[in-house]
Amino acid sequence: MAGPLEGTKVLSFGRMLSGPYATMLLADLGAEVVKIEAPKIGDLARFASPFIEKVSSYFLSINRGKKSITLDLKREGAKKVVFDLAKGADILLENFRPGAMERLGLGYDAIRDINPRIIYASLSGFGQEGPYALRPAFDMIAQGMGGVMSITGEAGRPPARLGYSMGDIGASLFTCISILAALHERDKSGQGQHIDVAMLDSQVALCENACARYFATGEIPGPLGSRHPLFTPFQAFPTKDGYVVVVAQLPDDWKRFCEAAGREEWVTDEKYASMEARLENYDEFIEEMNALMRTRTTEAWIALLDAHRVMCGPVNNIEQVVKDPHINDRGMFVDVEHSTQGSLKVVGTPMKFSRTPCRIEKASPELGEHTEEVLSAWASLSREEIEELRESGVI
Repeated sequence: MAGPLEGTKVLSFGRMLSGPYATMLLADLGAEVVKIEAPKIGDLARFASPFIEKVSSYFLSINRGKKSITLDLKREGAKKVVFDLAKGADILLENFRPGAMERLGLGYDAIRDINPRIIYASLSGFGQEGPYALRPAFDMIAQGMGGVMSITGEAGRPPARLGYSMGDIGASLFTCISILAALHERDKSGQGQHIDVAMLDSQVALCENACARYFATGEIPGPLGSRHPLFTPFQAFPTKDGYVVVVAQLPDDWKRFCEAAGREEWVTDEKYASMEARLENYDEFIEEMNALMRTRTTEAWIALLDAHRVMCGPVNNIEQVVKDPHINDRGMFVDVEHSTQGSLKVVGTPMKFSRTPCRIEKASPELGEHTEEVLSAWASLSREEIEELRESGVI
C-alpha cells in the first residue's frame, strides 16, 4: 500500500528549513511534492556543508522524496506556469516573508481564483499580520523571542538555544497539522483556505508549561538544566561513565528506586519521603543523589533500575543513537537512492501506519531534475512549450 496522502499534490515554495521540513513530512506520507527553485542557484540549503560527494547532507536530510523544477519567478511568463501547476495542486506551501508572494502575483487570492480547493499554507517568522510581520527571522530569533532560550541551559549561565532547530521545526509541525486538518475539512466543504503559521507563535505554544506556571504564580521561570520544575527525581544524573535519566515521581516509583539503590531509609526520611519534601530540600537532595549515582556506570544503573521497574534511560550521544538496536529496529535510519550518488542514508520517519505505511525511497533531487516531467504532467505543456520557457530563461 502507498502512504495515506497518495494522490495528493503539493506545490512547494519552501526554502532553507521550515518550509522544506514541512513538505518533507507530506512527502513521507505519500504526497507528490514538487519543489520550485531558482534556476542555477536553487535552495541555498544546497550549499550547506558537510557534503556527501557533491550532495549537501543538510539539503538531503530535509528534501528527500521530492521533485525539483527550476523557475525564475521574476521572469515574465513564470506566473502563468505557476497558475498552470496550481490548477491541479491540493496544497501550496511558501515560507517567504509576508507580501513576497503577493508582489509576484502569486498570493492566496490569486491562486484561489484559479483553484478554490487549494490549501495555501504560509509559514513565516512572525505571521502574516501584526507589528513584527515584516521582520526577517531565523530559528534562533524565534527561540529567543518565544521564551525557550530563557528556560534552556543551566541556572546562572547565559541563555542557550536548543540543540536542534525547534524554532523552524516547531512551526513545520504546526503547519503540517494545519494542512492535514484543512484537507479533512475540504472533504466536507469542498473549499480550500489560507493557513497562517508563525515561528514565534509556535515557540510560545511550545512554552505552554512555563507560561502556565507564570500565570499561576507571577514568577518568571528560568533555566534548570535537565531538572523538571515540578518533580524530582526527574532529570539526568552523572554516573561513573556518563549520564542517566531517572524518573521516579510517584510514591511507588520512589520507593522502588530507594530499594534498588540501597537507600531504603530515604523512603521514611522526612526530608525525602514526599515529593514536596524533596523539592523543598532540593539542594541537599541533589548533592546526595549525584554522589549516589556516580557509584555505578550508566549500564549498571539501567540494568538495576529496569529490574526494579523504575523509569530510566541513558543520555546518548548521536553515535550511540545511530547504533542503538531498538531505534534501528524501528526503521529510523533508511537508505535512499540518489540519482547521481547512489545509496545514501537518512533519518526515517516516526509515523507508522498499519495499512498505508510511509515509504522513504528517493533521496533529495538534483536541481531542476524533474522540470520537464512536472511541466508535462502537471501543466500539460508540450515539449516545444517547455523549450520556449527554457530559451526565455523562465526555467
